Amino acid sequence: MKDLGSLMKQAQQMQAKLQEAQARLAETDIEGSAGGGMVRLVLKGSGELARVSIDESLLAPGEGEIVADLIVAAHADARKKLEATQSEMMRDVAGPLAGMPGMPKF
Repeated sequence: MKDLGSLMKQAQQMQAKLQEAQARLAETDIEGSAGGGMVRLVLKGSGELARVSIDESLLAPGEGEIVADLIVAAHADARKKLEATQSEMMRDVAGPLAGMPGMPKF
């Protein structure tokens, strides 16, 4: 039964680490950009859009489609970075258990 107690202790430690990682992630801001930085946006750790910055040179008449495309590209960039950050945090939480059967893939 000593092994079961040890396993339970590890599970409790992992749960505490997971909660800590989730709290850090909630406070994380990830910036994505497109068009050489002409469009930048910030996603919160939850995926919520927090800020959008558009270079004024793009605000000319007839540039709407370009601006829209750059916003989508900047969002995709930020989302990719956010997912990488989330995966890294979760791998850190899982520690030596990462990749074991029954553990989520990160």
